[in-house]
Amino acid sequence: MENQIFELQYAIDTFYFLVMGALVMWMAAGFSMLEAGLVRAKNTVEILTKNVALYAISCIMYMVSGYALMYGGEYLLSGLAGGENLVADALKASAENGFNGDSVYSTASDFFFQVVFVATAMSIVSGAVAERMKLWSFLLFAVVMTGFIYPMEGSWTWGGNAVFGLYNLGDLGFSDFAGSGIVHMAGAAAALAGVLLLGPRKGKYGPNGEIRPIPGANLPLATLGTFILWFGWFGFNGGSVLKLGDIANANSVAMVFVNTNAAAAAGVVAALIVAKSLFGKADLTMALNGALAGLVVITAEPSTPSVLQATLFGAAGGALVVFSILAFDKMKIDDPVGAISVHGVCGFLGLMLVPLTNGDSSFSGQLIGAATIFGWVFGVSIVVWLIIKVIMGLRVSEEEEYEGVDLAECGMEAYPEFTGAKGSGL
Repeated sequence: MENQIFELQYAIDTFYFLVMGALVMWMAAGFSMLEAGLVRAKNTVEILTKNVALYAISCIMYMVSGYALMYGGEYLLSGLAGGENLVADALKASAENGFNGDSVYSTASDFFFQVVFVATAMSIVSGAVAERMKLWSFLLFAVVMTGFIYPMEGSWTWGGNAVFGLYNLGDLGFSDFAGSGIVHMAGAAAALAGVLLLGPRKGKYGPNGEIRPIPGANLPLATLGTFILWFGWFGFNGGSVLKLGDIANANSVAMVFVNTNAAAAAGVVAALIVAKSLFGKADLTMALNGALAGLVVITAEPSTPSVLQATLFGAAGGALVVFSILAFDKMKIDDPVGAISVHGVCGFLGLMLVPLTNGDSSFSGQLIGAATIFGWVFGVSIVVWLIIKVIMGLRVSEEEEYEGVDLAECGMEAYPEFTGAKGSGL
């Protein structure tokens, strides 16, 4: 009887992991549509190529080296083929030690769920460096980011390893339920390093320091991308519960879904109110970023807040992201989609809100964890970006940027009937 219960638990938890992972994979489409909508028409093909390619690279590099670096054990290329013995080994352990109801699922499902998180972190980078970075320079960085930089910081957080053997973040009171810092702030740190070396787009800032808006070409597409990300986020946060097959965890999953949705909704409303008070208009792009900001904030801990608390946390993220985007613009840090503000600044906010509802965490632990993640990813990323800059350059030529990177990097246009020859659409 115990073995039958174990087998059912194994099947439910594995299936749940796979479905949640598929939801997170769908976020790749969300990032693609969001970024394609917020760049100019002449840069659409390249941003879509980046998103398709980075997802593929993430899957390959995490299989080649990332998963083993992050969680230890055999490299998947040589070890995953033995997965047919996992159930038998688990049943044997259960018979010897008794089944205690812990999460049980296949290594393959765990890898699948983890690899889509890696791709999410890398997707954050693509939007921030849009419209002026060389495609192959970006893809080369993606290889290093997904195969080494992200897995190393992941090994110190979710992997439970000590940071360079010096200190263990979990022992210090660091907690990040689904990755506000581990995934989102890490992606933003890599993006910031690239943006600083890359410089702003031509024409973004005037000779007297004035900020010139560069509107996106397709706001309906950006809105669709935001809704896709909102939908996929239920897998992002819900799957991080890790199991479904008992009453307590089923209730936890439901609470995570409700809190995730509440935070996103509050982020939209807060961003709209702040935009109205600052600009006198309802700014759609700020509303979209407000939704994402609320989602990023609640990702650090969606299981312990009440619905009211989750709503307030999301609203804080939605308000903060507007001020953050404006502040980065004043510093002449050009981020076409607001990714550094959404995922970096609001990712940090999410980490710092965790101790308000999770007694196992501490503010000092969250600060040390955030500093560790940001310091590692930013520091190594800027070195890698510099090496790539020396080897092959980071930025397209001024003429290629003017004509559009679609033609320069991909040899085609997304909307040839409307933009005309040579990417003339602005």
